[in-house]
Amino acid sequence: MMDFDVELIRRYAAENKIKFGRASSKAVIGKVIASMPEYKTRVRELIPVIERVVEEINSMSIEDLKRYYSPPVKKKVKEEFRLPPLPKAVEGMVSTRFAPNPDFVLHLGSLRPLILSYEYAKMYNGKFYIRFEDTDPKTKRPEPRFYEAIKRDVEWLGIKPDKYIYQSDRLELYYDVARTLIDRGYAYVCLCERDVFKKYVYNGLACPHRGQSIEDNHELFDKMLNRFFNEGEAVLRIKTDLNHPNPSVRDWPALRIIDTETYRHPRVYDEYIVWPLYNFSCAIDDYMMGITHVLRGAEHRVNEVKQSYIFRYMGWDPPEYIHHGRVAIPEGVLSKSKILKGIREGLYTGIDDPRLATLPALRRRGFHPKALYNVILKTGLSSSNTTIDFSMLAAENRKVIDREANRYYGVRNPKTVYIYLMDDVEVKIRVHPDHPERGYRIFRLYRGENYIYIDFEDEKYLEYGDLIMLISLGNFRVGEETLEFINNDV
Repeated sequence: MMDFDVELIRRYAAENKIKFGRASSKAVIGKVIASMPEYKTRVRELIPVIERVVEEINSMSIEDLKRYYSPPVKKKVKEEFRLPPLPKAVEGMVSTRFAPNPDFVLHLGSLRPLILSYEYAKMYNGKFYIRFEDTDPKTKRPEPRFYEAIKRDVEWLGIKPDKYIYQSDRLELYYDVARTLIDRGYAYVCLCERDVFKKYVYNGLACPHRGQSIEDNHELFDKMLNRFFNEGEAVLRIKTDLNHPNPSVRDWPALRIIDTETYRHPRVYDEYIVWPLYNFSCAIDDYMMGITHVLRGAEHRVNEVKQSYIFRYMGWDPPEYIHHGRVAIPEGVLSKSKILKGIREGLYTGIDDPRLATLPALRRRGFHPKALYNVILKTGLSSSNTTIDFSMLAAENRKVIDREANRYYGVRNPKTVYIYLMDDVEVKIRVHPDHPERGYRIFRLYRGENYIYIDFEDEKYLEYGDLIMLISLGNFRVGEETLEFINNDV
């Protein structure tokens, strides 16, 4: 039988027959795959092996099966996930943040920095903030519905931030820091066209505006704020190393002009036209908010380099940066552009389409927030890339739901079967096997002929004279037209 663990298959088949009166190949396959997930890619080879074992087990008596099956002792073990300590963390002094852009909903890839940042703040009795990075009303346009959707998803996950912060409320702060950097000779207003500047920087050369006087830069910056320039005509740049091996680090842009009469911001409308880019506002806010530890993906390493110039020029201590690996979700669509395109074309019904990996979709699909939480905690802060697939989520979801969900039964392909009882019978089935306090479902059958439903798949295995057990009801013998009651020793 190939190299499958046949003894394991026998045990599951025996357990299934003892519990239900007859072993089912489908049920055994599910148990085997759950125990040996590496068999998942070989299901076609596995099925005939299981079918042969199930046929063998169904031909044996209960007494014979006991040599294969001994009920395991169930131990309730509380699962605890302990995160490794943070570097340079001080009890009561840790502050972390999660910084989403409110131009779309959260998705599975958002959960790692969100959950880990929150859990570390709790672990050290510190503070956790959610900072909306809403400073690009043009290309990453924030929308009121997404501010609220993010808050709703955060609440659904059971996360309670100490405060929500909006970068669009802090533009004057960014202007003040910009003026300080100009005063210190670390920032300048560049009037080069984008393509022209790229040629300079890729060749390690300074653009003509880099050597402007402090007074000229202040004057040009004031003109930016006072709408003298149009969009694309002026940019405030940070002076860096023009020979840095990564050209994107060389004199990177800090503030630019956006035409907010055309691209109105949903919170401050067209009050401002000069907007910070990510690395500028992020560095300033991390310092001003007292952030001590930043947890984010490895793709942000280059941003750490860029932001280090702001901390050094301002004389600030930077936070500790911890970079985790990327999270791959093979079966989930995360791209905002692909999702919106799919919605427009009718491929998806909305942002909560169950085929997506957005939080609204996962919630609609029936995933418990605790299951998502547990999977993320298990991935931890590893710097290696991690894959999360829906089978992993589903397995964790079953563990969580199993403790909470009441049991209700149904028959997929019902077949009417008549049973004959010698007396009235009341059947009580717990709504949850481990919690009798939740109550029972009660069924009453009466002396004489009654009918029940069984699955067509099970019915074809019934042969005249067979002894079968109906859970919570009793043991029966298969007659010519009915199931004949023997006893209720169940």
